[in-house]
Amino acid sequence: MKIKPIKDLIHNLSEWKVLDRQTKNLTNKVIQDVNFIQQNINWEDYTLCNTTFLGCHFKQNEAIHLIERGAFVYPKFADIPYNPYRGKLYTWQELMKGYDPNDDQSTDLKIYKHFSKHKYNPPLSEALAQRLHDHSIDDGLRRILEYDDAGMTKKKVVGFMGGHSTARNSEFYNETAKAARLATKKGYFVVTGGGPGIMEAANLGAYMANYSKEDLKIAIDILADLEFIDDNKTEYLARNYMTNAKKVLDLYPNGSESLAIPTWFYGHEPSNLFATYIAKYFSNSIREDMLLTISLFGLVYAPGSAGTTQEIFQEAAQNHYGTSGYYSPMIFLSKKRYVEDTAIYSVLHQLAVGKTYKELLFLTDTAELAIDFIEKHPPIPAN
Repeated sequence: MKIKPIKDLIHNLSEWKVLDRQTKNLTNKVIQDVNFIQQNINWEDYTLCNTTFLGCHFKQNEAIHLIERGAFVYPKFADIPYNPYRGKLYTWQELMKGYDPNDDQSTDLKIYKHFSKHKYNPPLSEALAQRLHDHSIDDGLRRILEYDDAGMTKKKVVGFMGGHSTARNSEFYNETAKAARLATKKGYFVVTGGGPGIMEAANLGAYMANYSKEDLKIAIDILADLEFIDDNKTEYLARNYMTNAKKVLDLYPNGSESLAIPTWFYGHEPSNLFATYIAKYFSNSIREDMLLTISLFGLVYAPGSAGTTQEIFQEAAQNHYGTSGYYSPMIFLSKKRYVEDTAIYSVLHQLAVGKTYKELLFLTDTAELAIDFIEKHPPIPAN
């Protein structure tokens, strides 16, 4: 029988039991969100040195005893609608629990409303809870992507960026969905910002990888009956947007995996329902940086506005200085948008003169050429 390696971070009771069978030495171990109340544990049997317990449940006086022996014990937070110590990423089913198109009581909305109360100036306890939550999301991402010591991921991540208001069934909604479907079929792992528009198109395309091109067209036609209308920056607008997405999921229940990284900072934008894993953050700056950093095998930029432009030059900076450890392909999916309308591609091409990543820049109008370029141009180590 193969023995599982001992982890430094324990996320649940099952992992704790594996650790407990192997060692009583908890030096440098972090135990997160484990309920010990029903467990008969003699803590005197354990070596505690730089041992941390995050949000665990203990029998009466056990936590005090652990603190007296030198352990760090972080308690639960009261009166917040999220778990700062969660041990895994979200699913759309978890976030949308309680959703009704006429009376939305979803977990996602409750967290957004709670966050909005102190969006710009949270009290210390709330700020700490948010940071611990986002750290848990970081950890969940690392485990899903399976990083090695050199910073490369086992999953070959390709990111898709573009406008959140792009209409369903528009030209580049379709091209993005096709590109994401093709990338997934070729073994890449699609990631988006998790919202509507181009982000939904990419998660949808990835989801439909095991279905036919005709099925993808049918799915987009179903979605196109109801659009996300971004006409109010302060309210959560999920009602009509969710209805037809669920119809697609019911019609095509066995989708392929993909990842979404949204944020409650833009909480009025509903998270799309086509991602398998949802790494939802409170901090938008961390979320945006994470999106770019993990997309080592390439980033596809469909037409977008100021947010997409910002992401382009954020990634350009990472490529320019090799700060992610690798130079990654940057594919611009619209000649009109990135040459004629904005000259962004031309500016970036000039910026990259003499740099390694110049050969990783590509401009096209078609999904097939975008993914073909990614296949032929793997990430280049920066060192």
